[in-house]
Amino acid sequence: MTMRDGVMTEADTCREFVTPKLVEAGWGTAPCTIGEQRSFTNGRIIVAGGKVRRGQQKRADYLLYYRRDYPLAVVEAKEIGVPAETGVQQAREYAEILGLQFAYATNGHRIIEIDYTTGTEREVDRYATPDELFARLTSAARLPPEGAKHLLEPFNLTSGKVPRYYQQIAIQRVIEAILLGQKRILATLATGTGKTNVAFQVCWKLWNSKWNRTGEYRRPKILFLADRNILVDDPMAKMFAPFGDARHKISGGDTSQSRDMYFGIYQALATANADVFRQYRPDFFDLIIIDECHRGSSRDESAWRAVLDYFSPAVQFGMTATPLREESRDSYEYFGNPVYTYSLRQGIEDGFLAPYRVHRVITTVDAAGWRPSKDELDRFGREVPDDEYQTKDFERVVALRARTRAMARHLTDLLKGTDRFAKTLVFCVDQEHAAEMRQELINLNSDLVQQYPNYVCRVTADEGDIGLAHLADFQDVDKTTPVILTTSQLLTTGVDAEMVKNVVLARVVGSRSEFKQIIGRGTRLKVDYGKEYFNIIDFTGTATQHFADPDFDGDPARIEVVTVDEAGEQIGATATEPQAQTDVQEETKYPEQEEQIGPGVGHLIGEPPPEPRKFYIDGGEVEVIGHLVYDLDTDGKKLQVVKYTDYSGRALRTLYPTREALQSKWADPDTRAEVLRELTERGISFEELASSSDQPDADPFDLLCHLAWNAPLRTRRQRAEAAKRQTQDLFAQYSDTAREILTLLLDRYIERGIIQFNALSELMKVQPFDRYGSPFEIATRHFGGVPAMREAVTRLQTALYQ
Repeated sequence: MTMRDGVMTEADTCREFVTPKLVEAGWGTAPCTIGEQRSFTNGRIIVAGGKVRRGQQKRADYLLYYRRDYPLAVVEAKEIGVPAETGVQQAREYAEILGLQFAYATNGHRIIEIDYTTGTEREVDRYATPDELFARLTSAARLPPEGAKHLLEPFNLTSGKVPRYYQQIAIQRVIEAILLGQKRILATLATGTGKTNVAFQVCWKLWNSKWNRTGEYRRPKILFLADRNILVDDPMAKMFAPFGDARHKISGGDTSQSRDMYFGIYQALATANADVFRQYRPDFFDLIIIDECHRGSSRDESAWRAVLDYFSPAVQFGMTATPLREESRDSYEYFGNPVYTYSLRQGIEDGFLAPYRVHRVITTVDAAGWRPSKDELDRFGREVPDDEYQTKDFERVVALRARTRAMARHLTDLLKGTDRFAKTLVFCVDQEHAAEMRQELINLNSDLVQQYPNYVCRVTADEGDIGLAHLADFQDVDKTTPVILTTSQLLTTGVDAEMVKNVVLARVVGSRSEFKQIIGRGTRLKVDYGKEYFNIIDFTGTATQHFADPDFDGDPARIEVVTVDEAGEQIGATATEPQAQTDVQEETKYPEQEEQIGPGVGHLIGEPPPEPRKFYIDGGEVEVIGHLVYDLDTDGKKLQVVKYTDYSGRALRTLYPTREALQSKWADPDTRAEVLRELTERGISFEELASSSDQPDADPFDLLCHLAWNAPLRTRRQRAEAAKRQTQDLFAQYSDTAREILTLLLDRYIERGIIQFNALSELMKVQPFDRYGSPFEIATRHFGGVPAMREAVTRLQTALYQ
């Protein structure tokens, strides 16, 4: 038995006691497997002081799998000398995150079982067997016995994309709902968290296990619906490729009925001239998946709703990234409350989504408004009505070319100071504004445009196939250009471009759902591309307004569904939450047509528009007068203007309320390692702090205390000299050589800062320590062994911080 310093560790306990008991209960025998030390999150990406770090991953000691892709329970193990109850809270936390109904906490000898199906927590003599747990689960969920084969059908992993923990939960919840006979199902997953992968695995499991509505022995007929070609063509060609020849896209007159996996957009199914969908029987499809279902498919007055009503016998599964708000209320009333929700905030916390920094940029006219001079005429000689025009009016009522130029100049300067080839999306008010923004950006970046003609491109409805080609190149990680795309409505959803590092808001976005879709263009991670976070560059106050809302990205509210009998008596209801006032603001005042790539409908800049929709002002000067940078706080829950030294002091005070609390941990080399880990997780770097505060010689501990509690600063040399005076007895008990080595350690501390004993072996391999021998020889020859040298170094470090 291997033990550390004579004490059995958690790893020893697992190896000697926990694993054998799990094997004894039948876990670890195919197909029931044991997953040891399974990480299920990536650790939050922390951006602070211009540096990026990963927080701690969530890791389960054991996950117990009934089948390869079907976990049933989590086990939290503690070392044998600790009460089993110590692990209960963590076991519960992990089970709830992972959507599991069973959890165990153990210290090797005692086992505590937590059963969510019965609401019990009790000590047991043994672990339940795999079949016992699965029987409990299916019985509690009232799943039909024949449903097990559909539930346990393995995932298709040919793409190499193993579903993440939350995707697995969503997939299983949707299939359980289908097996329980639910006809309308909703899942809410934040943009960038893999809704398409969830849809694919649901389809694959049901198709491969031959599920269908009627219980016949056949594969199901499935329809994947969306409202844009890009949302259908991309999944059909890539994610759903394993379906092979079973795939078919319904377009034009091609209404083949011999396939299993169909794809279509509403516009092709329900045209003005003919309802193509009526060429299929109402009961033809077993399952219909509605992507981005918040975008109107469930509205009573929507023409698209006719498609869903016609195929009402089918199970209808809606997917959305939008929690319940007034503008998405129709979706929730149609589909019901989501069977699973995974939020933007949770995705960032787990490290699966990129966090963001918000740059609030303010121009002179956005700050003070703009008023025309007396008798001012616009580009086409029209008199501009005398009024005070604000941010919401720009490019809708009054187009200020100087304001567009100021935005473009500021964006260009920002890219020049960071990365001129960072993929950037600029959301403008309309197609015309996008064209003007493109022109200004081209002129400001003419040096690059000479070499890369497509450095800046506009992608709006007017570009047609040319725009789609630019978009495809923008999404291609191997293609350098386009770098900047200007757009208005077209790219708010469905653009899977993992490399987007900058999302620029040059228009007001009042709708929270649209705002979330827009910033979702940046949340996809691409670490190997160097994209670990993204910037939201906000010229209109949109981002700061939405992020300041305490309800932003909170848990979705619920829809109340009341059932009454023929006499009007209530016979059932679900809970509801009070609704917030609609957050559709200026969009309703200035409605924008939904863009589809198609024939051009715009007009050339420089020609009067067919109807004078707005006034065009080409003269005047507009400047940027403010640029604030906001970061997520240490909890990742809200934005705040951050000065790095202030951030570090504030983060430290949340960990250690007093200087004394920090000092007691810091003075002990063993507990200091824990302090350093906590600081690193919060993105606190001593090099960055020393640089930001212009204190290169300060001791790290003193620097932290100075920033957190305004304590006096001491240099590392001052601390070293004081420590040497206080440890004269320590120096006296060793030989001259040992004293030389301890003095050299203090010299290294003065040069570099913290000394950690576990790093000494590496330090002592290089000059000037190597002249005394190897690290082991130094310890045995001059200190009387490794433990004695450890004690000497520990005493020295403790003296440094007395």
